[in-house]
Amino acid sequence: MGLKDAFSSKVKPVRELDAERLVDRFAELRLQPLGELEARDRTKVCGEVKRMTIKPRSGIPSTEIVINDGTGDATVIFSGRRHVAGIEHGHCIIVEGVAYADANRLVFLNPKYSLLPIGDK
Repeated sequence: MGLKDAFSSKVKPVRELDAERLVDRFAELRLQPLGELEARDRTKVCGEVKRMTIKPRSGIPSTEIVINDGTGDATVIFSGRRHVAGIEHGHCIIVEGVAYADANRLVFLNPKYSLLPIGDK
């Protein structure tokens, strides 16, 4: 075993470190993990905004965000809105509503939401 192999076996991948950070951050909220989320159940989840896009849906602009809590992802769509105040990349959000399955992802459409304070641990 060379030095490179010894070093590689002791270092965790960045994705794994990020997932651990998110799981630790949201553990005290005691909400359902995204990795355990099932379609068609009313639930309350939280996550960090990983991606944001504006996509037209049936000709209507919609803000689409992907949140991650370290256990999985969910897509949140705000129909008819080009921007949602306070929601930015890297911010944390609590989402409440009913998710539905769309292809291989779980989607919340126009859910109730609240923002977590920036820098909250």
